[in-house]
Amino acid sequence: MTVRLSSEEREMLAGGCGTAVQDAMSIIVRMAEVADACDLLPVTQAHIDACALMARSNYDFVTRFVEQGGRVAVPTTLNMISLDLDHWQELGVPAPFAEQATRIASAYLELGCIPTWTCAPYQGYLTPRYGQQLAWGESNAIVYANSVLGARTNRYADYMDVCAAIVGRVPNTGLHRTENRRGQVLVRLPKTDSDQWASPAAWAGFGHLIGRRLGSRVPVIVGLPQTASTDQLKAFGAAAASAGVIALFHAVGVTPEAPDVQTAFHGQLPIGTIDVSASMLQETWEEMSSAEAGETVDAVILGCPHFSYDEFRNLVAAIEEMSPRTVHENVQFIVITNSAAFALAERGGLIEPVRDFGARIVFDTCPFHSPIVAEGAQVVMTNSGKAAYYAPGELGVRVAFGTVRDCVRSATQGTVEGETNPWT
Repeated sequence: MTVRLSSEEREMLAGGCGTAVQDAMSIIVRMAEVADACDLLPVTQAHIDACALMARSNYDFVTRFVEQGGRVAVPTTLNMISLDLDHWQELGVPAPFAEQATRIASAYLELGCIPTWTCAPYQGYLTPRYGQQLAWGESNAIVYANSVLGARTNRYADYMDVCAAIVGRVPNTGLHRTENRRGQVLVRLPKTDSDQWASPAAWAGFGHLIGRRLGSRVPVIVGLPQTASTDQLKAFGAAAASAGVIALFHAVGVTPEAPDVQTAFHGQLPIGTIDVSASMLQETWEEMSSAEAGETVDAVILGCPHFSYDEFRNLVAAIEEMSPRTVHENVQFIVITNSAAFALAERGGLIEPVRDFGARIVFDTCPFHSPIVAEGAQVVMTNSGKAAYYAPGELGVRVAFGTVRDCVRSATQGTVEGETNPWT
């Protein structure tokens, strides 16, 4: 299919705006042809995930654009990098690894990107608005932007996100288009107690179930609490995007494109229905743990996606409930966040009690891209559905899944303790 281009876009493709723009536009146009898109769509913001890749090809790709004089055409935030840029030595990261990660990070800054270094850009600088067209990478950010904010983006692959940022265009297809945002599968929850949904971990467990069962189809969910917090929705979306490839969900009465069921389905009938039972929720929660109660815990990972101010507040509350209030000597307790959330938490008096507890606060990175989990760890505990999904394959560990309080309690004892299944 021939892609219709505006006069400005034709000039970009012909090299009239420089070689960097020409090269990026040639990739965007080719992808539009592959996707059978009739034309291109302007975007007003980008979020680049490619910056986390440590391959030499990543450095070569971005530096080629830099050497050609390329700059991003729209405000462009950066996903986490493979390094805590300020504290990597304290974390024992090898110097060659740090040097390569720093070179890659610097190259993206030379493109004019904004050094947010976070996988949760929607909770910080440049939070998108309803209806805004974006070119975002990072699966949990994509599902949050589409679903909770009502912005519009596809799941942009690494390097495609870079090209889109340079030309400010994407193929006009997929979730950018209204007709493709229609709900597909009706998901009905059983009657539950609001207390069962209090922890983001409960939302993560439900997200794991939905992602596994629906793949990439768009769910319309009936029965979620109307008081859902940003962190609860974050936990749900991140798990659904990891266990499946969910890029958009509609929660009736909660998310902006689903004031009611009929609107979420655009007046059409669903292609399928799933009636979720309490036993399904219970079984999914249990399946997310491969470690047994009483086993030794080697590490606790919180902040996947990156910890927010409210999550720091909830962590401090959990710590204050414990006795003793200190991490067991054999447990590595890692909290991953970004500089913006950390600054707020520090001003709110939340950092000192976390550090006094024995936790290590890590910036800018991810446990699956940076060697921050101690070598030889066999059991990792987390409250993150995304971390629980990826940790076995990425880190070669068994996982204990639970709430923040479960994680804190287990860290003080050095063993998997009190995994609280809210659906029992």
